[in-house]
Amino acid sequence: MNNAVNNGVWSGSWVAERLGVQLLGDDELTELLGLALRRNPKRAHLLVSNVLGKHVPQSPSVVYGAGFALGRRVRDLLGAEEAGAAVVLGYAETATGLGHSVADGVGLAPYLHSTRRPVAGVAAAGGFEESHSHATSHLLLPEDPALLAGDGPLILVDDEFSTGNTVLNTVRDLHQRYPRRRYVVVALVDMRSAADAGRLEEFAREIGARVDLVAAASGAVRLPEGVLEKGQELVARYEAESATTASRSSAGSSWPVAQFPAPPEGDAGAPRFEADGRTTPSGARGTARPAPHNPHPEDERTRQTRPHPHITRVDLHWPPGLPDGGRHGFTPQHRIRLEGALPTMAARLAEALPADARRVHVLGFEELMYAPLRLARELEQAVEAEVRYSTTTRSPVLAVDDPGYAIRSRIVFPAHDNPADGPGERYAYNVAGAGFDAVIAVVDSVADTPELHAPDGLLAQLTAHTPHVILAVVPSYVPERHSMLPEPLRGPAFSSYAPEEVGWLLQDLSDVTLEAPTEEREEAIQSGGAHYAESLPVEYQPSEQYQELFHTALEESAARLAQAVGAVTELVLAERSPRPVLVSLARAGTPVGILMRRWAQFRHGLELPHYAVSIVRGRGIDANALRWLAAHHDPRDVVFVDGWTGKGAITRELAQALQEFEKSDGITGFDPEIAVLADPGSCVRTYGTRDDYLIPSACLNSTVSGLISRTVLRADLVGPHDYHGAKFYRELAATDVSVAFLDAVSARFPEVVDAVDAQAKELLSGDRAPTWEGWQAVERISEEYGIHDVNLVKPGVGETTRVLLRRVPWKILARAGAGADLDHVRLLAEQRGVPVEEVAELPYTCVGLIHPKYTRGATGADGKAVNV
Repeated sequence: MNNAVNNGVWSGSWVAERLGVQLLGDDELTELLGLALRRNPKRAHLLVSNVLGKHVPQSPSVVYGAGFALGRRVRDLLGAEEAGAAVVLGYAETATGLGHSVADGVGLAPYLHSTRRPVAGVAAAGGFEESHSHATSHLLLPEDPALLAGDGPLILVDDEFSTGNTVLNTVRDLHQRYPRRRYVVVALVDMRSAADAGRLEEFAREIGARVDLVAAASGAVRLPEGVLEKGQELVARYEAESATTASRSSAGSSWPVAQFPAPPEGDAGAPRFEADGRTTPSGARGTARPAPHNPHPEDERTRQTRPHPHITRVDLHWPPGLPDGGRHGFTPQHRIRLEGALPTMAARLAEALPADARRVHVLGFEELMYAPLRLARELEQAVEAEVRYSTTTRSPVLAVDDPGYAIRSRIVFPAHDNPADGPGERYAYNVAGAGFDAVIAVVDSVADTPELHAPDGLLAQLTAHTPHVILAVVPSYVPERHSMLPEPLRGPAFSSYAPEEVGWLLQDLSDVTLEAPTEEREEAIQSGGAHYAESLPVEYQPSEQYQELFHTALEESAARLAQAVGAVTELVLAERSPRPVLVSLARAGTPVGILMRRWAQFRHGLELPHYAVSIVRGRGIDANALRWLAAHHDPRDVVFVDGWTGKGAITRELAQALQEFEKSDGITGFDPEIAVLADPGSCVRTYGTRDDYLIPSACLNSTVSGLISRTVLRADLVGPHDYHGAKFYRELAATDVSVAFLDAVSARFPEVVDAVDAQAKELLSGDRAPTWEGWQAVERISEEYGIHDVNLVKPGVGETTRVLLRRVPWKILARAGAGADLDHVRLLAEQRGVPVEEVAELPYTCVGLIHPKYTRGATGADGKAVNV
């Protein structure tokens, strides 16, 4: 069909003559490229590759050989050792097949391509923007995100390297997440200006990495002034003329069917690329000439009265579990399986072809380029017919029936894969009027929809231009290890909070009996027989006196709490992200996260997403919750929130857990720095205050936390693909003060605005580096009191309260002179028979000590602690 140079006419001459566009560079450049125009507000001209297999039907051996040869050059550049540690990344949609072919040429490199198709349950390991494209957002969705986490070379493959912006955006994004020492950029043509080349070199120096470039040809496009506007005018004029023509036609396309004379025998064309990178003379089998047009085109009347052709579906017997391409990664082991299966699959296609077929076209589907390409190349070796290959595309390009123009015809049809960005037109270029005896359409199963088979769908459109249409469906690969995670639980079905206030990334275990007497739990925990997260304490029900104390404390501290909420939220907005995703550590962090969300809405009009996740000391954070977050938000925007710090154990737990998560999943960007209301232990940089004072939400359990229990992690209840669990205590609704607590604090927001601004300014300009003085104090107390286990020392008002509510306390250390902040502690200690010991020098207001050698004999019959 379209050759870049056909009968002495270059397929870019039409655009060059009308717009003054010039193609400068290597001699083979005009053999590899033609020019066309497209509807695009950023760039009117389109470089049309003659060996890419996207817009121009071409011999599959030429298409595959071009990419394979580039891969061989990369392997020679890197050497065997570095090539073996490399990863190849191709760009959607145009270069997915090219990139995969390059990976084959490199040899042992796994392959991944970017995608514009989100896949439910698969976390994004990165993303970037393509500045000149009509559809910009690229996602990286590897099944094993560790694929990108190595330090070997990253090989980036695109069809053309025009300005370098796309590559710069990719490397910038990935280098932040997965820094490495070397990058190799691969393209069929390098069309950068000298200034653009300098930008890449400067960027490489900036990040301290080596960046090499490998291209089949190089040159430049010279654009006269005003070319964009002139090109847009030309496109508009020809589209209007085509629409008028289409209204007089019933060809099933909004564009006139192009019909060209057949090229002469021995047509000279682009160089022949073999799989080993060699070239053969023009005219040999599989020569890089375009598919010839039908020398005896049927007239319009004949085509309209012809009986509807038969559409044949062929079962390829695609190997089970073999990925259909590189969307989720394609390993050398996958390559071996595919090579073994290709002959049989191609034979099934050959059997479906009519016996007299002389010219066969294999039509791939958007990002699904590699599988159709390999099938086409295998078919080319198996049949006598001439085989050509190209794919459909979402890129709108003007079609002009002129030998000097690269896109001679176009078929328009509706999208048939339910795309995330909504319905729209899709296109197949240079297929109409080409005289193919059969077209084999290869799609993935996601795209095998009613739209594909509709009267205006792709299959019906193809029947207007070929007597035989064959459909082959490749199963869309869905990574097994990322089973679809459920959406967050929300109130009122789960928790007493409003649904917009928080989404719980937990599973509901409300119907499971998990509670055990406190004394039994303590003995099991300290003896090593059970982990504290495997059961729940019986919920403490406050006495009337204790409830009155809570309400008094709330009234007295609401303004101070509001100020701390405002201050920590301002720090987050200033330093972490302008639109943070708040992720509270359930459950103590949840009320604080809701208050921070309310402050952002009150002060800045922001509606911040807010979730609650489980973290368990000694077991880490819920990895499935992290996977869900990474699939729905940029991890760099996530800010973990907790109520307060004690000695900093959870701070350390989170940092270690995220480090392990990065190694296991390859997903980076989560910041382990926790934002807290109070940081008495000096463990974090992001806090509202470092004073150790009463936060009323610490006084109670579920009745101030949305009626949600502490989180549970037990092997028989939480599987590898489950969230951690928790219970919703609906039966405690009569004593629930969760929303009342939030409302009391947020009602004070207006009166603390000035104080918050001043405090935030002071914090932002001051030294907030953690000193970990709290941890040091805990270690000292542990030794002085003969405990010898820092896990049994709980510093701060909040942690001391938890000891009294959930554990078996031994004694309470209180700073001498501590006032009303300890009223509820003293009351609880009195109720449980726990001594309160005043200490002159204590960095915290109080410290709770758990009985260091607990057995049930350490309590009396009434459950009160026994002094030892």
